[in-house]
Amino acid sequence: MKINIDGLLVYFPYEYIYPEQYHYMIELKRTLDAKGHGVLEMPSGTGKTVSLLSLVVAYMKARPNAVEKFVYCSRTVPELEKVIDELKVLDKYYALETNDAKGCGLLGLILTSRKNMCIERDVRMAGDGAAVDSACFRLTASFVRKKHLDDPSIPSCKYFEEFDLNGRENPIPPGIYNINDIKAYGKKHNYCPYFLTRYAITYANIIVYSYFYLLDPKIANIVSRELPKNSVIVFDEAHNIDNVCIESMSCLITKRSLEKCTTSLHQLSEAVNSVKQHNSERLKQEYQQLVEGLRQAQLSKETDLVLANPILPDDILQASVPGSLRTADSFMSFLRRFLEYVKLRLRIAHVVHETPVAFLRDCLDKVCIDRRPLQYCSERLRSLLHTLELADYANFSCLTLLCNFATLVSTYTRGFCIIIEPFDERTPTIINPVLYFHCLDASLPVRPVMSRFTSVIITSGTLSPLEMYPRILDFHPVNTVSFTMTLARNCVLPMIVSKGNDQVPMTTKFESREDMAVVRNYGQLLAQLASVVPDGIVAFFPSYHYLESTFSSWYEQNIVEQIQRHKLLFVETQDAEETSIALAAYHRTII
Repeated sequence: MKINIDGLLVYFPYEYIYPEQYHYMIELKRTLDAKGHGVLEMPSGTGKTVSLLSLVVAYMKARPNAVEKFVYCSRTVPELEKVIDELKVLDKYYALETNDAKGCGLLGLILTSRKNMCIERDVRMAGDGAAVDSACFRLTASFVRKKHLDDPSIPSCKYFEEFDLNGRENPIPPGIYNINDIKAYGKKHNYCPYFLTRYAITYANIIVYSYFYLLDPKIANIVSRELPKNSVIVFDEAHNIDNVCIESMSCLITKRSLEKCTTSLHQLSEAVNSVKQHNSERLKQEYQQLVEGLRQAQLSKETDLVLANPILPDDILQASVPGSLRTADSFMSFLRRFLEYVKLRLRIAHVVHETPVAFLRDCLDKVCIDRRPLQYCSERLRSLLHTLELADYANFSCLTLLCNFATLVSTYTRGFCIIIEPFDERTPTIINPVLYFHCLDASLPVRPVMSRFTSVIITSGTLSPLEMYPRILDFHPVNTVSFTMTLARNCVLPMIVSKGNDQVPMTTKFESREDMAVVRNYGQLLAQLASVVPDGIVAFFPSYHYLESTFSSWYEQNIVEQIQRHKLLFVETQDAEETSIALAAYHRTII
């Protein structure tokens, strides 16, 4: 179907279109024409994704100078793959209507983690995401590759080597590529799919990836730094984008992680001593390289090439490195003092809540550590690990976390809080102190995105009240619209159950959450519904913690067994991979 949307010819790959899809495309075009940001709410199941893709692709083809790139962000890998599938359908429709085998003639790619894209067998089988990243780095680090040239017995990645040799000169042909497509392309040409896709972002027209590639400053500064200003950024399923922003700049430090920091510092010390004995010139050059690196970052910022990095603000880039961090020995001594201070703060028997300013003041009083050197910890550790040529970054993940915390707590005096609890919420009877560094201002990570790109679209099925998100994320939209769903028949029956069989009020308010009668009544209601509802059932909980505690109680009361007599049971967890598998399994059972 070809549709005229306010003078723009849009190819829509289906025979019918809902009224809300048509109005959605009209409002989306108005937002793009105004070169501003928009908040668009459209109910789930009404074809929001295909409407958005059809309009933006048509807009890119009609006005290539106005929109150079289209970046589509969502939460999980299955959601990203669905977007690519919709793009494939649209591309085939373009090929059919225009009699052009190239379809829409654009290059669309999906970028996800190494674990999902790697084709090197040993790396792929390393384990979880962090282990795969570490295994990849052990084969692709510049100093490892240099050693491999001198000694071929040192392992390297043949796919990365081939990509580095020829992959940049041979661009990917136009088309829409999902994960399997790009892996097949990589195997055919012996290119690493992950690094090939990361490089292809520089010339691809459509990029589909996770929120974190734009909102997490540590990742965004590497992956998304060269996106042009006239890009259209879409955050789909954005009803929890504020949580994503907050998580990207929050830290959680446990007693166990601090113990690992002690071990990591010992390993660093041994590595420094080894370099002193065999190649002391590397340590002498390190400080100069660090200063040049900071200046280069500042130069890139001034020429408008990279995204602003909230972890390393502009005022630090223009200053000199403090004397306490200039040599490797002095930096490690500095880290030991800070580590002991954090350990001291975790020796508590009651909950502590304080501001970053109070934390820094106490740190200065107790161990004489000023705010300024703390700001350099993250960058200084990165420089030291690179200088020492330590390929196994996984061993220093906890130390990296500590340095990130030091940089954040010393950089931001507002919009953050520190909470120290003597117990982990999962084991409230066992002393296991935890330090939470919470970001309270969701606008901090998203501000560089809003200020840099021409149009940022926040869209989801549930954004009401619409004025809330611009206020939380601190931006001014040029268009804010909510669309209703068109129903051909009465297929929605809202029902509120206020009391259980024992007449106990059913509520999830905080005061009643631990009431076993309330928990039991919810479980019995779900079990009774499962016995009569022929299709799938979805039960929502206020929080993961409440879900886990309620599910545990249901298991003890044999309510889980009652539910499983009629339905397969899938539980969402905080692990994205587990949740994706559970959702896919649930989807298969109800089709």
